[in-house]
Amino acid sequence: MTLVGLISDTHGLLRLEAVAALAGVDCIIHAGDVGKPEILDELGAIAPVTAVRGNVDTDEWAERLPASTVLSIEGFNIYVLHALHMMEVNPKTANMAVVVSGHTHRGLVETYDDVLYVNPGSAGPRRFSLPVSIGFLRLSKDAPVEAWLKMM
Repeated sequence: MTLVGLISDTHGLLRLEAVAALAGVDCIIHAGDVGKPEILDELGAIAPVTAVRGNVDTDEWAERLPASTVLSIEGFNIYVLHALHMMEVNPKTANMAVVVSGHTHRGLVETYDDVLYVNPGSAGPRRFSLPVSIGFLRLSKDAPVEAWLKMM
């Protein structure tokens, strides 16, 4: 069993509540709009981090981040990108079990066409009237994927 922490849209702010909530995860996925490289360093002190570049990640340090990536954890393929409208594959035909994205600042856990879509929402500065949130995936070869959000 692997517990994956999901975070997005930190915009340069890593909240203490997010750090506390991510304690104990096996790895972390950051779905873009990191804001500054120190965020990835701080998350990396908790667990290994995979991050993609978001639309605000335009400084030189962010050039090392891919626009999207694919992970395989516990036999499940996970497609990670910042904004769904930038998706370059059909997740179902590409054999993806999960798509993790950010950008909208709205948390989402929804299955469509047999693919689980998770947007952990925004963990950075509060935007609009939306809650601050992160997400989690529980992956096990012996069970369906579980996903949930945690509001801060």
